[in-house]
Amino acid sequence: MSGFERYLTIWVALCIVAGVALGHMVPAPFHLIGAAEVARVNLPVAALVWLMIVPMLAKIDFAALDRVAEHWRGIGVTLVINWAVKPFSMALLGWIFVGWLFRPWLPADQIAGYIAGLILLAAAPCTAMVFVWSHLSDGEPHFTLSQVALNDVIMVVAFAPIVGLLLGLSAITVPWQTLMLSVVLYIVVPVVVAQALRRRVLATGGPPALARLLARLQPLALGALLATLVLLFGFQGERIIAQPVVILLLAVPILIQVYLNAGLAYLLNRAAGEAHCVAAPSALIGASNFFELAVAAAISLFGFESGAALATVVGVLIEVPVMLSVVRLVATTKAWYERGDKVRRRGVAGGAR
Repeated sequence: MSGFERYLTIWVALCIVAGVALGHMVPAPFHLIGAAEVARVNLPVAALVWLMIVPMLAKIDFAALDRVAEHWRGIGVTLVINWAVKPFSMALLGWIFVGWLFRPWLPADQIAGYIAGLILLAAAPCTAMVFVWSHLSDGEPHFTLSQVALNDVIMVVAFAPIVGLLLGLSAITVPWQTLMLSVVLYIVVPVVVAQALRRRVLATGGPPALARLLARLQPLALGALLATLVLLFGFQGERIIAQPVVILLLAVPILIQVYLNAGLAYLLNRAAGEAHCVAAPSALIGASNFFELAVAAAISLFGFESGAALATVVGVLIEVPVMLSVVRLVATTKAWYERGDKVRRRGVAGGAR
């Protein structure tokens, strides 16, 4: 780990403060950048995400994707957490905290909207940023790509029914443009670019040349991550200053949900004997959210100024810092994880990597 990465938490905190301050003091540039979007997908942020994930996707050897079947336990755990636990646990936490405990401090006419926004946030698993979290936790890149692709397929058919069930709505307006554009921008395009880059470098310089290129790109990827933080908090700087209590209260159930689902996925993988390089991204995929889709759905269903839209925006704001904390947790507990009886037995048998 480089010295820069070692102090990543400090840089993240500074970028959050800088984003809020700049967004409040000089909002015009952030409004201009924020308006550069198609179907609620911000194009400058998408470009930064490319810089973050292309180096990680360039590590993937498509010829080795067949080995993902070895990690069926990790895939099963992640699917259960994403689709059978997370939306329902978030609904429960929303009702407990927003609908009951925090009700006296929140606008009464927005309570139902806040809960709806939290549910929308939890009903869509993260797509692009998962590659960053997986890389930072030394996750298995082939597993991560396969799991993200599988979640995207399931999301097409499961998002609307789950949201409709939990919100009590007979029909859900799914922002298909946002969903499909996000998949293309965050999965298809980066994979194609990364694989073209990988093949060209391997053809001209072999594995050593690829390793050198990835090492040079790593600081750029981290810089893009920090720039993304500044933009996200800058976009909402005025709202954060105007409604700090509401935003802090809405963050509580989101934070609990992230740590709950990440911890559950992590422990279930350990109980199943899965390798740490799979358990780490499984926990991170299980905890993170596809905030572009959640924000677009909230605006489509309830309006731009609704409590639902604000709740999904809070998810946007805490996504990066809280997921970085989960990355740190799974990294620092690796030795404990690998002392598990089933993990050690599968490792001896050749199941673990």
